[in-house]
Amino acid sequence: MLLRQLFDHETWTYTYLLGDEESGEAVLIDPVIDQLERDIKLLDELGLKLVYTLDTHAHADHITGSGLLRKRLGSKAVVGANAGTEGADELVNDGSKLRFGSLGLEVRATPGHTDGCVTYVTSDHKHAFTGDALFIRGTGRTDFQQGEAHEMYRSVHTRIFTLPERCLLYPGHDYRGLTVTSVGEERKFNPRLGGQIGEDDFAGYMENLNLPHPKQIDVAVPANMRCGKPEGEVDALDAQTWAPLTYTFAGIWEIEPQPYEEAAGKAQLIDVREPAEYTGPLGHIRGSTLIPLGDLGKRAGDLDHDRPIVAVCRSGARSAQAVVLLQKAGFTNVVNLAGGMLRWRAAGYPVENGGD
Repeated sequence: MLLRQLFDHETWTYTYLLGDEESGEAVLIDPVIDQLERDIKLLDELGLKLVYTLDTHAHADHITGSGLLRKRLGSKAVVGANAGTEGADELVNDGSKLRFGSLGLEVRATPGHTDGCVTYVTSDHKHAFTGDALFIRGTGRTDFQQGEAHEMYRSVHTRIFTLPERCLLYPGHDYRGLTVTSVGEERKFNPRLGGQIGEDDFAGYMENLNLPHPKQIDVAVPANMRCGKPEGEVDALDAQTWAPLTYTFAGIWEIEPQPYEEAAGKAQLIDVREPAEYTGPLGHIRGSTLIPLGDLGKRAGDLDHDRPIVAVCRSGARSAQAVVLLQKAGFTNVVNLAGGMLRWRAAGYPVENGGD
């Protein structure tokens, strides 16, 4: 089995590519929509055909790439039956099995972070992909999205810790640079539920974390309940004729750097990065207005409803979220600058206050 662990720096999310080298069939576990081109390029370079995208749950921190990958590559979107999502090609339950080439995965239901959480385990029980149920020396949260600490404790102990000690565990996230662990390690050393820690101990710990909600939850969860397709998407915008635009399956209108530069005077450009980024090495585009993503809700009233709005950030990820937020606020003529400042700079277009 070919195995690649991929990482999204914006959301600290791991995506896993599993491939059968003999048949060339492959699956992606927890793809991130903003890493679509990366994942497609890797599949192409390795000569693999994507047959399934597997989401471990409805994510709160990023939008899944399952829907757009299905549109681009013809893969099937798979989610847990208890996730409550719409538009999946296959719904899996505890005990379900999936095959790609000569390889197989079995599904283990591991609710607790969400009702629909599942862990995917290779048929030989040598690898398991735990999503947000179990992290390396930690766990996912239980304080939103049907989270329940007692249920998570039981899920981990009965569905993951019962795997062989040497089974390698691959989490959905890591915030410290750790990449892989094992059942044996987590049984002994996990500070939340390993060793002699009981169910009530774990529940008391989790109920007193007092963490802020994920920044992208209001955008990501509704989109992921539709396999990566945001709510309230606009099917056709006649007003979007001011420049050549493209419309993604995720419900986002985008404009490439060259068409934007040619039509810049027709639109209002908002930069949704943080102030230090705006004046940092990448610089900013002349005429842009700085409105950090976290401030967009309270400052949306500063924008003109009658003029097109273009949102930009470092890579195009945060600005895509800004498009969705502004659409929800009643703005219909909103587009994302594809690739953000990274693509703008790479194409050689001018910036202000930027480095060499």
